[in-house]
Amino acid sequence: MIKVLIVDDSALVRQTFKALLDSDPQIKVIGTASDPYNAVQKIQKEKPDVITLDIEMPKMDGITFLQKLMRQVSIPVIIISNQTVKGADVALKALENGAVDVLTKPNLSTDQLMEESRVLLIDKIKSAFYAGSKKRGSAPQKENTTVSSQPGHIDDHVFNSTVIAVGASTGGTEAIRQFLEGLPADMPPILIVQHMPEKFTASFAQRLNTLCKLTVKEAVHNDLIVPRTVYIAPGNHHMSMISSGGKKYLQITDGDLVNRHRPSVNVLFNSVATFMGKKSIGIMLTGMGDDGATGMKAMYDKGAFTIAQNEATSVVYGMPQKAIKEGGVKEILPLYDIASNVCDFLAKN
Repeated sequence: MIKVLIVDDSALVRQTFKALLDSDPQIKVIGTASDPYNAVQKIQKEKPDVITLDIEMPKMDGITFLQKLMRQVSIPVIIISNQTVKGADVALKALENGAVDVLTKPNLSTDQLMEESRVLLIDKIKSAFYAGSKKRGSAPQKENTTVSSQPGHIDDHVFNSTVIAVGASTGGTEAIRQFLEGLPADMPPILIVQHMPEKFTASFAQRLNTLCKLTVKEAVHNDLIVPRTVYIAPGNHHMSMISSGGKKYLQITDGDLVNRHRPSVNVLFNSVATFMGKKSIGIMLTGMGDDGATGMKAMYDKGAFTIAQNEATSVVYGMPQKAIKEGGVKEILPLYDIASNVCDFLAKN
């Protein structure tokens, strides 16, 4: 049973989250708190497995509380934020300060949106729990310094005709940062699906763009796919690619959840398998669930070079492990070796 504490100054949000979580027999809401000071008492008394934390609260803001909490206990925290640019920026800061995931406040305007909110909330809670279980059950990992890879000469044909596709979920924001920071500016286009809410992906792309040698942007419908550019799938939309007239374009679409997600890694990987085949590289990073496993197998079957992050460096070893079990992975590597491995592969082909 996963014990959850809900910390939010809105009584409506507390009641809604409790009702949504009570629908899952593996989860038990052991308490709610309207402010950080009340939350501290509940944490000491109830010892929750996971905490949902509103980023904007009275008496003490969520970031300050998170920083204090991370210094005292190792309970995984999911940040709950408003769907605004300011909220997204603050939520990304929370992830940098130790939160394991981020979620927007639920949309209850229709039955379908309520159900999607329920699915996403429950998935986030379970993912955070497994991330916390791993952290409690393993020795601390050595911090690995990211070093930019310096590949040998990449043939112009390879440089202009290859596409790199990346999928990630829980723990993915920092994993993607480390991967991209390890790459030089002269790279084929990189298409990324990170499970994040709408509005948050724009802030995520802007942050990465200041840290990496590559140009990083949130993808737009009908974007021309070009080298030296990283495209982040916009939250709440699927991203796929098509090829037309010798050029490659991005398709940004609505639609149902795929593998319980939107955007879905499978949607991206399947399109890359269809249009790029062996002229592609697939990378599966940390995350819970099986999104992307069958898509990576489709890429592998078409001759793509595929990599999965190893268990030791993954926050949650769900998506990489599922891809491996599906039979779609050629190399299993620690996060800090993936960038150099990709560069070496490109230089040799």
